[in-house]
Amino acid sequence: MDPEGSRNGFWQLVKKGNTSSGVAAIGNTVIAIVKGIAAFITGNGAMFASTMHSIADAVNQMFVFVGSVLAEKKPTRRFPAGFGRVINIFCMVAVLVVTLMAYETIREGIHLVQHPVESHGFWLNFGVLLVSIIIDGYVLIKAMKEIVKESRVEAKGWSVVSASFRNVKRAAPPTRLVFYEDLVATLGAVLALVAVIFTAFADASALDGTMTIVIGLLMVVVAFRVGYDNMVGLIGVSAPPDVEDKVAKIIFSERQVTDIFQLRVLQEGRYYHVEGLIELKPGLTLADADDIKFKIRDRLLNDPDITDVTLGIVEDNGVQDWIPIEKRLN
Repeated sequence: MDPEGSRNGFWQLVKKGNTSSGVAAIGNTVIAIVKGIAAFITGNGAMFASTMHSIADAVNQMFVFVGSVLAEKKPTRRFPAGFGRVINIFCMVAVLVVTLMAYETIREGIHLVQHPVESHGFWLNFGVLLVSIIIDGYVLIKAMKEIVKESRVEAKGWSVVSASFRNVKRAAPPTRLVFYEDLVATLGAVLALVAVIFTAFADASALDGTMTIVIGLLMVVVAFRVGYDNMVGLIGVSAPPDVEDKVAKIIFSERQVTDIFQLRVLQEGRYYHVEGLIELKPGLTLADADDIKFKIRDRLLNDPDITDVTLGIVEDNGVQDWIPIEKRLN
């Protein structure tokens, strides 16, 4: 274990922070300022809703980036298990921000449905929302690539999109939050653009408020999804079956191992803690058994996603305890 303070330098931690959330925070801050100015000038409700969403995104993603930096701190004597779950706490704070912004957005939408306001400045709204779609879309694509990278999945081109949706649960909490938020942000900007176009060229004044409510409800969905994921993360959740199977294969790569009596892989943030009891061939000396245990531990720790390994050893009991994942799924 590293001494307290070593390898915890400020810039070293910042460099390890979640890239997606850092980029998203900067992008959404710019978008929120531009949208806010446009909403103030034109009085468009959907633009106001989109502004609120961008403000929530910018605040959240800055929170999450700071949390991801702190989560990279190495274990200390006081906190021997590390700081992996810190990011879950920051994400929960972000959920509260999204929920508050969603409430304000829905309330404004209801007001606009009851008391429609004629908006103006069509080309300003159109241009701002188009830029918003481009920036949010870029951040969303970057988050998708980050999901693919963190889940160790091979995907290129358009296959990154489907791979990101399939493996989003395996990504780090900040990456998941950026993915969900910018997915809704991009969709919300598209809905706001539709509302701007229809209210400008058709008698559909109520559509402005309706779209505002829809965007607010989408924010509620994001808050629920992210809140649930991080609540589970704070409690402590087992790793996906394929990660557990990968750990088992590394253990069985040592020819003296005959079985795994017990194995628990716990996920904290985007890292895993491994605890297991492995069975070795009969007749080994204690010194040899210890060497094998430490060799397996080092192999597991070579995986960049595994930060802590605790292994025990027992003699083979003659009973096959470990069931591979492919047999469990059949």
